[in-house]
Amino acid sequence: MEQSAPVTQRWKPAVNPWLIAATVALGAFMEVLDTSIANVALPHIAGSLGASQDESTWVLTAYLVSNAVVLPMGGWAASIIGRKRFFQLCLLIFTVSSFLCGIAPTLPILLLCRVIQGAGGGGLQPMAQAIMADSFEPQQRGLAFSLYGLVAVLAPSIGPTLGGWITDNYSWNWIFYINIPVGICSIILTQRLVEDPPWMKADKKNLSKIDSLGLTLLVLSMASLQIMLDKGEEKDWFQSTFIQAFGITFAITFIALIVWEWRAKEPIMDLKLLKSRNFSVCCFLMLITGGLLNASTVLQPQFEQASLGYTATIAGLSLSAGGILLVILMPMAGQALARVPARNLVLFGFAVYAISYYYTATHLNLGLSFGANSWLRVIQVVAIPFVFISVTTAGYFGMPSEKSNQISGLINFVRNIGGSILISLTGAAVTERGQFHANQLLQYVTPSSPIFQSELRSLQSSLRGAFGPANASYLAQAQIYHRLQEQANLLAYVDVYFYLCALSLLMIPLTLLLRKNNPKESAKSQIAVH
Repeated sequence: MEQSAPVTQRWKPAVNPWLIAATVALGAFMEVLDTSIANVALPHIAGSLGASQDESTWVLTAYLVSNAVVLPMGGWAASIIGRKRFFQLCLLIFTVSSFLCGIAPTLPILLLCRVIQGAGGGGLQPMAQAIMADSFEPQQRGLAFSLYGLVAVLAPSIGPTLGGWITDNYSWNWIFYINIPVGICSIILTQRLVEDPPWMKADKKNLSKIDSLGLTLLVLSMASLQIMLDKGEEKDWFQSTFIQAFGITFAITFIALIVWEWRAKEPIMDLKLLKSRNFSVCCFLMLITGGLLNASTVLQPQFEQASLGYTATIAGLSLSAGGILLVILMPMAGQALARVPARNLVLFGFAVYAISYYYTATHLNLGLSFGANSWLRVIQVVAIPFVFISVTTAGYFGMPSEKSNQISGLINFVRNIGGSILISLTGAAVTERGQFHANQLLQYVTPSSPIFQSELRSLQSSLRGAFGPANASYLAQAQIYHRLQEQANLLAYVDVYFYLCALSLLMIPLTLLLRKNNPKESAKSQIAVH
């Protein structure tokens, strides 16, 4: 391993690294987009294929499960056929399966194609990040990862809006067909521009070294976790034997996976990288970062549709101002990383996260305009570039170059898992806190309450002329109950944003455990010799 630092200094890609970054980012953007673009099309898919709304949600679950399984496997797969070929293979699988998804005649066939699509897409994110890491000098990685950050952050934000527009104006099939030209273009550009570094030697003998037990445990644990998280709220969590079974399966197989992978000679995931305190802290921070990013992206349009009556398309458009700001801030954060220690930027980012969620919680109300909602999204995204890029870059500090595939695989793996976990937890919290606040407010809606009686008489009086005395009484009570539910729902979202604020504050002291780095030091001193 002592040769890794000199080799890294000598080797440079034959073409401009920014062309390489743009090429691999294109493929990764297509894959990340598919994690959210199908959400708003589920009713159309269900109606077209003769399935129920409940059955159609497996279109999302099938993709996420196979995606989560393949994410950490990239390092092993790249060691067999080379990273460039593996990236191209993933692009090919993703592109072909996208076409098959579009022409699927039944739901079971669509689910099978989504599993294949998720498997192909699972290798794109970590390989794109690893290719960027090796194509740029260490001091330029922050700026390079700003492009990757746009992929990982912007794609989920525009997915629902784009999916809604395509579905409304064409058909749900086209949310899959649009991947085909992008995939073909990415395959051609990758062939022409991307190359493997000299230390990334492909060896087909590694295929026989497959960690079969580790792979089995990984499949079982990730499938159980994703199904539990995706179906938990729908099945009333652990009140359901269905969720209990998957929860127990996840707990057993995940613990077994960690123990086995730590002791295996040829592990499918190199968990011993977590011996590095800096890397293990980065993984945990990225777990939370992925959670905050995905949870906030889901919460706001969810609130707007449930409480403000927005359509899916309009709710998605309310996120667009934040997306524009991200395009501006990502390169700025990358430039800042070349001048300011990553640890300082991460600390700043989590502090801004906390402030933005506190501001959102204290300003959320049922009279928000479209502009006010857009502003809330704007302040929520300010922290994202500084945390995301800095944590991603810090994960490579002190790590050998030949481990870049494993590093990127683990970082992307924990980010996706964090997103799934926090989306489910915040969704459950909204439901439970809504029920809590509804019960609290019902205490004031009693026949003995003078305020309730005054409001009831006022509504009855205004409705009596149009609907008659009997109907006026019924409609007045219904209106009061509807208002109560709206207020309870609002308070639930306020609580959840306060939870996100508290979680962000808790990350600040953890940030101090990150390795100190001088961003102006040479590439040689930034790459540890192990």
